[in-house]
Amino acid sequence: MTVEFISVGTEILLGNIVNTNAAYLSEKCAGLGLSCYHQSVVGDNEKRLEDALHLALSRSDIVILGGGLGPTKDDLTKEVTAKVFGKELYEDARTRARIEDYFARVHNRNITANNWKQAMVPEGAVVVDNDNGTAPGLILEENDKTAILLPGPPNELKPMFESKIAPYLNGLQPEGIYSKMVKICSMGESRVETVITDLLETQTNPTLAPYAKTGEVHLRVTARAKSEEEADALMKPMMDELFHRFGDKIYTTEEDVTLEDAVVELLKGKKMTVTTAESCTAGLLAGRIMNVAGASEVYEEGYITYANRAKSKLLGVKEETLEAYGAVSEQTAREMAEGAAKAAGADAALAVTGIAGPGGGTKEKPVGLVYIGCYVKGHTEVKEFHFTGNRAKNRDYAVVRALTFLREELVKERS
Repeated sequence: MTVEFISVGTEILLGNIVNTNAAYLSEKCAGLGLSCYHQSVVGDNEKRLEDALHLALSRSDIVILGGGLGPTKDDLTKEVTAKVFGKELYEDARTRARIEDYFARVHNRNITANNWKQAMVPEGAVVVDNDNGTAPGLILEENDKTAILLPGPPNELKPMFESKIAPYLNGLQPEGIYSKMVKICSMGESRVETVITDLLETQTNPTLAPYAKTGEVHLRVTARAKSEEEADALMKPMMDELFHRFGDKIYTTEEDVTLEDAVVELLKGKKMTVTTAESCTAGLLAGRIMNVAGASEVYEEGYITYANRAKSKLLGVKEETLEAYGAVSEQTAREMAEGAAKAAGADAALAVTGIAGPGGGTKEKPVGLVYIGCYVKGHTEVKEFHFTGNRAKNRDYAVVRALTFLREELVKERS
């Protein structure tokens, strides 16, 4: 089956917001085994939206429209879709009651008249409750064509798709689509693809698809089957082979588990604590760790030491080290990691020092040069990295490499 996405909103065309919904829907629908050949963005214009929907329905089985379901006059998605499908709008009593309840829960009883516009739905449409907002989703089916209308805000669209739309789409196919995720760190995209080239060339059912992420590679194994049990049996040989080839470079097979989640769980399992000492990343690394629920069990304090004086004062980095080798050096990274562990009384420590850019680089020490020190129970290792992105990307890569480095050292922890 083919699916097509129409993102609605003049603000997307003008670049005022980034269209993250399309990327999200693309990945999720691919995981459901749906083929997507076209995507489009349309402003808040009735005629252009009507033309775009007619075109999409002429070449795709399912059209998913995101946005334009709000209470204002320029929110036209529902009205245009009803017109294209030849349906009248009526007020859905259940949706009206849910809107009233929503405003009561957020302690705002000043419901303006235009909010009731969101309770109007096309005849024959399946109303999809919105548990995070006031605009419901809608599903319209006619002549083997389906239109699915979703609210635009990602914090409404994503949970609605996960809990209600994905199961609906899965049910449209004669066989269900089931998948497992294999997340790999410590290896780049090209190397991972080289390792699995033969699997990619001979895949049938299940299939294998790689996705490059910042500092990681994710592999999705997908099977078509009549039941989850049958799918698991089909995917098991592939999963076993991936573990055989990548071993402990696989940090999880859970869709929602992040690299920092895995690192925190590893620390918990070993009953160890960690601290961080950051220069160029300025707290980003600590933030990634503390984003994990329960991270306070393994992380008590950290240090942002941008200036050399701070590195000496808080971490005990020797002045002669800074003078001889500079702040961005293997020697400084080592002393930062060891000093942080001592200051915090932690079992492990990560230290990051580098030149994120755009300025500050030299021929000897160019922008993107980063040293990461990792201390684990009395043993310290330092790695040198050369990143080639802009300031934000260099800092993001440094954080991921630091987390990966710590995980590697924890996995091979010395007794």
